[in-house]
Amino acid sequence: MYETSDIRKGLKIELEGEVYTVVEFLHVKPGKGGAFIRTKLKSLTKGSVVEKTFRSGEKLGRPDLEEKKMQFLYSSDDQYCFMDAETYEQTFLTEEQLGSSRDYLKENTTIAVLMHNNKPIAVELPTFVALAINKTEPGEKGDTVSGGTKAATLETGAVIQVPLFLNEGDVVKVDTRTGTYVERA
Repeated sequence: MYETSDIRKGLKIELEGEVYTVVEFLHVKPGKGGAFIRTKLKSLTKGSVVEKTFRSGEKLGRPDLEEKKMQFLYSSDDQYCFMDAETYEQTFLTEEQLGSSRDYLKENTTIAVLMHNNKPIAVELPTFVALAINKTEPGEKGDTVSGGTKAATLETGAVIQVPLFLNEGDVVKVDTRTGTYVERA
């Protein structure tokens, strides 16, 4: 069990049989009465966001989560196939379960899949991934003075902003948390 003092961004808790992750929290100490914590929680199974208030000292459920290393094999329609690195079992996840993570999935990438009661509920990508640029406009000579950026489509289909000096075929390092260009790989 967690206590309200354990609440922090990214903490995974269980409420009413469902697993949530803490998106935001605010500790409030009113002039009269006991302290409380106001939170925004995101459901890992449904993707919905709820606001919940906890009184100071309240107990929160700790979910039965297991993290498995899995390799992304392929996607077909809205199904994404992952293989367990130890047992070679294949698991399928939908686009809704992956969310924006699907924009950075490259075949044969090893990622962590969160399992709750032996059912996959979410994926955790590596912080940085290296992806090739499939399509971008060529940079013009003299455009670099202002340090501008241009749109680039990556090999996974994601569109990010990159510096003007990058061209098609270049491999870039992308931060999967923010979806931003970090450096040339």
